[in-house]
Amino acid sequence: MPTHPFRMLRVDLTAGHVSVEELPQAWQADYVGGRGLGTRLLWKLRAFEAEPLLPENPLLFITGPLTGTNVPTGGRYAVMTRGPLTGTIACSNAGGHFGPALRFAGYDALLFTGAAERPVYLFIDDDRVEIRDAAGLWGESFWTAEERLKERHGHDVRIAGLGRAGENLVRFAAVMNDRDRAAGRTGVGAVMGAKRLKAVVVRGTKGVRLAKPEKFTALATDLNRRIMDMSGMRSLAVDGTQGMMRVTCSFGALPTENARHTSFDGCENISAEAMRRPPAPGRKPNLVGRKACFACPIGCGRIAQIQPDHFTLKYGDQYKTPNAGLEYEGAYALGAMVGVDDLDACTFAFQVCNEEGMDPISFGVTLAAAMELFDRGAITEAETGRPLTFGDAEALAEMALATARREGFGDALAEGSARLCARHGHPQLAMQVKGQEFPGYDPRAMQGMGLAYATSPRGACHLRASPYRSDFSTGDPKVKPKVVKQTQDAKAAIDSLGVCSFITPQVDLQTLAELASHATGIHYSQAHLLRAGERIFNLERLFNLRAGFTGADDTLPSRVLAEPADAGVHKGEVSHLDEMLPEYYRLRGWTDSGEPMPELLSRLGLFELL
Repeated sequence: MPTHPFRMLRVDLTAGHVSVEELPQAWQADYVGGRGLGTRLLWKLRAFEAEPLLPENPLLFITGPLTGTNVPTGGRYAVMTRGPLTGTIACSNAGGHFGPALRFAGYDALLFTGAAERPVYLFIDDDRVEIRDAAGLWGESFWTAEERLKERHGHDVRIAGLGRAGENLVRFAAVMNDRDRAAGRTGVGAVMGAKRLKAVVVRGTKGVRLAKPEKFTALATDLNRRIMDMSGMRSLAVDGTQGMMRVTCSFGALPTENARHTSFDGCENISAEAMRRPPAPGRKPNLVGRKACFACPIGCGRIAQIQPDHFTLKYGDQYKTPNAGLEYEGAYALGAMVGVDDLDACTFAFQVCNEEGMDPISFGVTLAAAMELFDRGAITEAETGRPLTFGDAEALAEMALATARREGFGDALAEGSARLCARHGHPQLAMQVKGQEFPGYDPRAMQGMGLAYATSPRGACHLRASPYRSDFSTGDPKVKPKVVKQTQDAKAAIDSLGVCSFITPQVDLQTLAELASHATGIHYSQAHLLRAGERIFNLERLFNLRAGFTGADDTLPSRVLAEPADAGVHKGEVSHLDEMLPEYYRLRGWTDSGEPMPELLSRLGLFELL
């Protein structure tokens, strides 16, 4: 059993009441923490029955057993709820320093129920917990609110909160922390906004208790020493995730102009190399520096600046100083997907997403859908207020601001691509699964990723499986179901530990199991974690089935199923989802219609939950 109970702070926003609860200790053994424990709690709370934007929908901030420790990248936490973008279970993971601060204050999780009558924020100072008035903060961007809260409470506090996108219930609003770290997908920020909760402010001074501190510290120290000798970590430190831009483009896996194409002619102009290169003699490069999350030896975060005379500066002085720099998914969605190769414009739109708390993937892909609708005449300038054409950097900048504020056509974009395209009679133009937009990997070139998108519990996602090595080495669809199933289970376990996915290609699961054992006093092994991951993934499946989803929702847009890739290694290919899905279901122990079989549920200890 754990050395200390898993402590959760329950905040009833309707009643204005705060209490401390302990989750059952057996849950920690079976579900580990983070994503796993959160899924088990949301199931108990029957969140699958809740309307996402009504007070009945619970909102959970939850850490893992390695969060706040000196394990490399041990700074992760998750925000969980039923997502307003998709209606599925929503689990969005973030780095930075907020998760560790929560554990340092003595809490492993925060559960928010109900909704406040007027805007509030939660203030935590170790054992002191107060719900405070946020009237002077509501209506401000996250950057401004974070700055004012630090002026009020001290610069040693850590803050997770909303920009105006969350307040305005943009369906892909994010929960932000540390200025530009985001729990970005599925719309968790809109749920927080619906509860009129502007922010959570935490000061924690207690540290994290470990079951076997000497063994833990020795193993974690050795891992920190070794990790930066790994070539993959060194390249990630130099280029960040932007190193993927040239890879996917040359491979023909970069969705471009609403996935009408699989490579982007302007790729070079928004690449990692372009960020490092001065745009002209005497000019400074876009990339200024890098930043790291808590306990991270890598530092993949980018710090960038926009050229001082660029057109985007007319939209706000706050972008004249260095801020968040492009990462791959933002560059894909705000660049290739909308056909924009203006590095400053992409950087500007990315910074708007961070300041206002908005997922750049869903925003960019939704704008791309709108551009194709405009191109086809399905929407007109009378509706949009301006031309929306692929490659228009001004349109990208204006629509980023309009969407966060739900102004003009931004109000329609704020609903996401599925709702937008259905409303205008072309649902097939939304590049999404279960309502959530594609990340930057085309399923025609990356067959495993396509299967992962189709079966992800939170809609199209590149972080719920890891078929990259397989996809870049072979296009054979026959090998993909096993790879996707195995990596989905592993990722569910990793997301429950409180570490970043970026170290997992270099650090084996057995080492992470040993660290979790030394941290908690529970005996974990690689097999134990994989079984926990399988249990978590299947419980997420049960949640979605209860929420009304079926196997028919495990699909991809007709574009990638029927229109061949037009460039790259797999030119002429379509997604072979129809071949992969039946074998995937078989390996999962699911029926032909995608429902977990009773014997599987019994083996995983889930049958008793039905």
